[in-house]
Amino acid sequence: MNPHPYHGQAVALLTQHGKQTLLQDPLQQALGCQLLHTDSYDTDQLGTFTRDIARAGTQIDAARKKAQIGMQLLNTQIGLASEGAFGPDPFFGMSSWNTELLIWIDQQRGIEIMGWAQGAARSEQASIRTQAELAQFCLEAGFPQHGLTLRPDHEHHPQIRKGIHEQQVLQQAFAACLAESANGVVWVENDLRAHCNPTRQQMIRQAGDDLLRKLLSLCPSCSSPGYWISSQRSGLPCSDCHTPTRLPLTEIWQCPACELSEEKPQARAFADPAQCDVCNP
Repeated sequence: MNPHPYHGQAVALLTQHGKQTLLQDPLQQALGCQLLHTDSYDTDQLGTFTRDIARAGTQIDAARKKAQIGMQLLNTQIGLASEGAFGPDPFFGMSSWNTELLIWIDQQRGIEIMGWAQGAARSEQASIRTQAELAQFCLEAGFPQHGLTLRPDHEHHPQIRKGIHEQQVLQQAFAACLAESANGVVWVENDLRAHCNPTRQQMIRQAGDDLLRKLLSLCPSCSSPGYWISSQRSGLPCSDCHTPTRLPLTEIWQCPACELSEEKPQARAFADPAQCDVCNP
């Protein structure tokens, strides 16, 4: 077998929060590339989860900027970067949800390939007044495995204490925030930075798996990595009444380099009647 197109290639990864430990081994083993890590740029300048620095642009914009800076710092033609986002779950809007993006930029080929993962997040927030309330919050927030961030008064107070993983440090930070608080309240939340949040780390690994599947899929025309599904066409017929459903009937596969496009049928020929709007209105 021929080596992968990225075999022996240097790939820049800019991160201050330990993401190289999550991504390095799978990528290097599967592709034969060399992942080069740098932390010589303060990525907090591109936005923070604690809201003291707002993120400019979209999640993709921020990831792309990190990859470009990493390539400049390490003088490579390929860059990898990660960017996370948190919000309400897409089902009921009542629980926290984490969406992780990995972007792979190949300047020589002029392509970008993205890996995605999303799922339930460990992102608790609360206003705390007493030790009993703090103890209950720690249980819900997964402390000490998941780090905490504390501020006096409210979620936008400029005085922030981050990366708290030890009970003694937590007590000291809580006492200090109470002393600084004007209303006797301490704002406590999960630290969402990757090195402080194991739940987010798992989501980054899943995004890495998604990215790797796409990088391993080579275009049948030009052999460029990233030959993957770009869209779907609905209409898979119901196995009972044969009415077209909203499930995909075909998938559109496209190359990011030569723009080869192919329409392929789904692996299954029929949809379950439970997923049919006629049989199961």
